[in-house]
Amino acid sequence: MRPVCGKYDAVILAAKDDPAVLQQLRSAAEEGNGDAQAALGTAYEFGLGVAKDHVLAMQWFRKAAEQGNASAQDVIGLAYYNGEPGMVQDYAEAARWHRKAAEQGDAFAQVHLGFLCSAGLGIQKDDAQAVQWYRKAAEQGHSAGQFNLAAMYFQGLGVPQDYSEAFLWYRKSAEQGYASASFHLGWMYSNGFGVPKNNTEAAEWFRKAAEQDVNEDANLQFRLGWLYETGWVVSKDDAQAAQWYRKAADLGNTQAQNKLAALLGTPRDHTQATHWYAKLLSKAMHWLN
Repeated sequence: MRPVCGKYDAVILAAKDDPAVLQQLRSAAEEGNGDAQAALGTAYEFGLGVAKDHVLAMQWFRKAAEQGNASAQDVIGLAYYNGEPGMVQDYAEAARWHRKAAEQGDAFAQVHLGFLCSAGLGIQKDDAQAVQWYRKAAEQGHSAGQFNLAAMYFQGLGVPQDYSEAFLWYRKSAEQGYASASFHLGWMYSNGFGVPKNNTEAAEWFRKAAEQDVNEDANLQFRLGWLYETGWVVSKDDAQAAQWYRKAADLGNTQAQNKLAALLGTPRDHTQATHWYAKLLSKAMHWLN
């Protein structure tokens, strides 16, 4: 979940270890302090000084949202979008709450509202509006907002297609460690989109993307392995390919497990190859059950 405590950041951290501070926070929340209500919601969501209780967390977030707390409004919007426990999935309600927060300048909400505008979920599809909201978030330094704005420029959605602008915003996002932006930056360098073609720079950004990749599917690590196996952009190197395939395979990436098994399928690596093929078979059986 996104951070929601704001000026109560220090208080919620102290409350985690000090029951007296937690009681003060609860008293402020019960007296109607919206920021305290959002902080108490965070405490219940993450089990900070109290037992984790998602439903109770949402109750406090809603109280804070109804008092105009922007971060809590965005959290409620996400809850409607995901159809979280105790809430019916409702894209229109999600859009309504995200808009309330976005109009207060909340960058997270601006990105979420931009996505809903782009996808036409709960709101009329409008790429130009999506660009406006992504831009507001991007100009506040929000890495996902910068990435999404770059993607709109790259595809020419809601704005004239402009690879140079796409490159600029991908770079801003990548420099904050946003893995997908780093990968796209590598792609632009490798193809000469918006920047002179430069395989050395492309390889560097592809590697950064893989190192930053925290997604469960480890897709960017798999892609770097593929680059090393095929010798596209980087020098062909089966050892490096195996290293990156293994990182992705360990995280459950089926494609990487398949590639690693094939790559190691030599007499000296027969045991490792069998291991990864067994993992693939296990996963296939799981889906058949």
